Amino acid sequence: MKAPARSSAILFFFLFLFIGAFLSTRLLDSATSLPTTSVEKPILPTGTAHKPFKIPKKPPVKIEYPLNCSAGNLTRTCPRNYPTAFSPEDPDRPSPPECPHYFRWIYGDLRPWMKSGITREMVERAKRTATFKLVILNGRAYVEKYQRAFQTRDVFTLWGILQLLRRYPGKVPDLELMFDCVDWPVIQSNEYRGPNATAPPPLFRYCGDDATLDIVFPDWSFWGWPEINIKPWESLLKDLKEGNKRSRWMEREPYAYWKGNPAVAATRLDLLKCNVSDKQDWNARVYTQDWILESQEGYKQSDLASQCIHRYKIYIEGSAWSVSQKYILACDSVTLLVKPHYYDFFTRSLMPVHHYWPIREDDKCRSIKFAVDWGNRHKQKAQSIGKAASDFIQEDLKMDNVYDYMFHLLNEYAKLLKFKPTVPEKAVELCSERMGCGAEGLKKKFMMESMVKYPMDASPCTMPPPFSPLELQTFLNRKVNSIKQVEAWEKKFWENQNT
Repeated sequence: MKAPARSSAILFFFLFLFIGAFLSTRLLDSATSLPTTSVEKPILPTGTAHKPFKIPKKPPVKIEYPLNCSAGNLTRTCPRNYPTAFSPEDPDRPSPPECPHYFRWIYGDLRPWMKSGITREMVERAKRTATFKLVILNGRAYVEKYQRAFQTRDVFTLWGILQLLRRYPGKVPDLELMFDCVDWPVIQSNEYRGPNATAPPPLFRYCGDDATLDIVFPDWSFWGWPEINIKPWESLLKDLKEGNKRSRWMEREPYAYWKGNPAVAATRLDLLKCNVSDKQDWNARVYTQDWILESQEGYKQSDLASQCIHRYKIYIEGSAWSVSQKYILACDSVTLLVKPHYYDFFTRSLMPVHHYWPIREDDKCRSIKFAVDWGNRHKQKAQSIGKAASDFIQEDLKMDNVYDYMFHLLNEYAKLLKFKPTVPEKAVELCSERMGCGAEGLKKKFMMESMVKYPMDASPCTMPPPFSPLELQTFLNRKVNSIKQVEAWEKKFWENQNT
């Protein structure tokens, strides 16, 4: 019986050795697979594919380029230290967004020259009323002035164009154009109709109307209006936004407010009749603005951000369109817009009853009273109209979009030129140094505040397509029908008052 017992013992002994060797090998393999450093590998969830860790890129450092106003060289020469090429550095940046709706009007403004193109002779014919000729060549600006502009309109218009060149260096194409700083459009469309008609002269200005072909361009006040102490748009837009927060719409005065210079137009003098009196309250509070007195008293009563205290604000044109429209629309108040005859570059995309409330031109007082009564009975709807307008101004009309509108308008215009731009003999080169270094007072302050300090690191917004004939007609019909609807409501209201 000893032999079988010994055999079993030997068998268990070898089995034990085999198991021990196997375990030792597994442990050895595990030990040799450990990393040589003390850092542990991350544990990935089951089923998650391992992706290489990507170190986020730091945003590129923006190098500012202040004005080079060295002593003895304040206005004589333009330095060459600013970048001459536009090159966004981040290839991973998302594609630029589509431009706002009102950019689509650019195609319409340039349509008179789509087939013929623009010759030098056409440009020269616009000299008759032009304030200046602008030439952009290889990213640099040259100006030949023909006549003085009112106040500093030409100065801040040119300053704005120089800032566009600083924003997108080397990207604005070579071009020549004529610019008229007077309010009223002058290129009458009926003079350029018919089979034998010549092509109209291309002329840039701040506004247009349905009977003219002037090319609309952002007005000077986007970079400041020192004569009446209106800040550059980017700063003022922030002030207006903060001003809106001070007074909730429901807590505001339930009247329509207007303050301005009535002497510039008969329609404004007519508006004065709508003011409250002992005999009648048309729900309007109308004030005359004395700009001479305001300047003497330090503009204490003309701060735009502190005027957003009424539920309704009236916009009425002056001698032509008025720069005040964007300030009024930005107020969260319902804009009561007296039927306009002119448009600027963004207002054609505003929709009645969505962005503003239309007011009859030929019966202002009763129209204003009805609008205010309607809004005070339908407070939520009225409040939403005011909010839609201020949202449009804060987002679609922010300074980024103003510059991009300028860029796309000039770019599309330059495509139509059938000649090579050249610098006129009497033109002078303009740059931010030449304009800004010698400026003084509010003029200097606003230039420094609105100056583009470095090139953009993103491309301009993407142009939307032009309107198709059906799209344009549908849009215009919608505007007309909205106005007719309000007039029908108004008519019924006054008929009921008289019965």
